[in-house]
Amino acid sequence: MGEIDAAVPELDTPVVVVDLDVLDRNLRRTAELARNANVKLRPHFKTHKSVWIAKEQIKYGACGLTVAKLGEAEVLVDAGIEDILVAYPIVGKLKLARLAKLLERARVIVGIDNLPCAEGLSELGQSLNKRIELYVDVNTGLNRCGKEPGEETAALVKEIAKLPGVEVIGLMTHGGYAYGQTTLEGLRAAARQEAEGLILTKRLLEKAGIEIREISVGSTPTSKFIEELDGVTEIRPGAYVFGDISQLAIGVISPEECAMHVLTTVVSAPRKGAIIVDAGSKTLSSDASPHWPGFGTQKDNRDVYVERLSEEHANVRVPDGYNFQVGERIKLLPNHCCAVTNLHDRLQGMRGDNPERLIAVDARGQIR
Repeated sequence: MGEIDAAVPELDTPVVVVDLDVLDRNLRRTAELARNANVKLRPHFKTHKSVWIAKEQIKYGACGLTVAKLGEAEVLVDAGIEDILVAYPIVGKLKLARLAKLLERARVIVGIDNLPCAEGLSELGQSLNKRIELYVDVNTGLNRCGKEPGEETAALVKEIAKLPGVEVIGLMTHGGYAYGQTTLEGLRAAARQEAEGLILTKRLLEKAGIEIREISVGSTPTSKFIEELDGVTEIRPGAYVFGDISQLAIGVISPEECAMHVLTTVVSAPRKGAIIVDAGSKTLSSDASPHWPGFGTQKDNRDVYVERLSEEHANVRVPDGYNFQVGERIKLLPNHCCAVTNLHDRLQGMRGDNPERLIAVDARGQIR
């Protein structure tokens, strides 16, 4: 038989449910991990986009938050959070004007990877009569932003250091390539690669008389190994708060660490081996996993998985021996929790089988 979730009949579906006990454990564990390693925790806001969760992270010891976009930073500063890293290049007069307003109200560090961005920030810093703090992004393997570790990045930092109105205080990177690993040793190697590229660059800069105070690494999978890494001063995990298939499939979390699921209703059982549920791409996102098939699996049963998505329908593959009926409810574990969050105005926080609080997605749609 299928999994009947009669414990929460009052919730209309589809709905994203968050187990508040699991969420709380995840927040506590990662904060403790950072404390034990004597590094700062600056979690990424883009995963949950919730002021309430951000304040919980601060309560448990986070030094501040990381954001992807100025819109997210504005939401946080309006909520009273005053230590922000914008881990994204800021380009253009409109965005620089918004940054100027934020700098009047909060400490804002900016991540950059090129001289034109630095020059724009330099002009802004001079106009504000302050030095804007910078992290320089380094490409340690993701092949997104950042120049190569070592001489290439060091040369860029030396040029930026000549500019007035800015100060390079740190080096940063994002080890997102860790999600391609499937073994503990592969993940550990990715974590070392992430850190060593920054440390190499820092040493070259110190020889040139440029002090680098912060070595900041990102990615939830690599953060798990922080106690084994020397020289790192800050971690920026994001997806650890909710957990999802992207983390579960590579073995960095257990099913007990998955706080987010999508509660759905079977609306059709049109043929053998398939059911249709009321959560499509506008609920689950269309992010795929390189490790598991489909776009989400039934909670605790990966053999039942979303095989195909329409906007408002999901075709769920049902193996022999399972018999779902129209009206039954099933919980789906999504591939990518960050993408799911941004599709919803609010998430339903649950304490056991009881709805306890709505979690507002305060920065939903803040893509500028």
